[in-house]
Amino acid sequence: MRETKEKVLIVSLRLFACRGYEAVSTGDIAGVLGITKAALYRHYKNKQDIFDCIVARMVALDAKQAAAFCLPVKRADEDAKAYTHVVMEQIVEYSKAQFAYWTREDFPCLFRRMLTIEQYRNETMSRLYQQYLTAGPVDYLTDLFVGLGLENPQEKATAFYAPMLLSYALFDADESDESVAERLTAHFDKWRTKEV
Repeated sequence: MRETKEKVLIVSLRLFACRGYEAVSTGDIAGVLGITKAALYRHYKNKQDIFDCIVARMVALDAKQAAAFCLPVKRADEDAKAYTHVVMEQIVEYSKAQFAYWTREDFPCLFRRMLTIEQYRNETMSRLYQQYLTAGPVDYLTDLFVGLGLENPQEKATAFYAPMLLSYALFDADESDESVAERLTAHFDKWRTKEV
């Protein structure tokens, strides 16, 4: 039962990332899985329930990713002290890992692609796109840079993060082009010694 529930989640995300959330029905999902809609409804109430479980999985994956680099999981207004124990080395290594996470790891990569294609069609998707891929990362880096005591932290966070956002688009255009990750790595490495 648990295995089928997981398959429904993964197949749904693959379809959403390929066709867009709005274009996929529960019938489409059931058809790809080779089950009836009634069988699908034993695991999820509806398409929104599937989507909510996808988002919940991303929340858990993101927390795990930050924790793996000993970075704060809670927001700065909830745990300001955690932001004062971070060093630039952690931020650089975490950011490199984030690029691989969003481009090479199946679930986050599919989630990113779904948000990218749906951001202009659906207000919820647009908010999630902002939260996960644009304003959210810049806000998080700004809080980290405040914790480091840097001047103009938001400006620096934007300068630090902008190449990553561009690199997602470059990666999507040609996944075999390893130079995208190499250039991004070189950008992040400059921040280790940069007088910021």
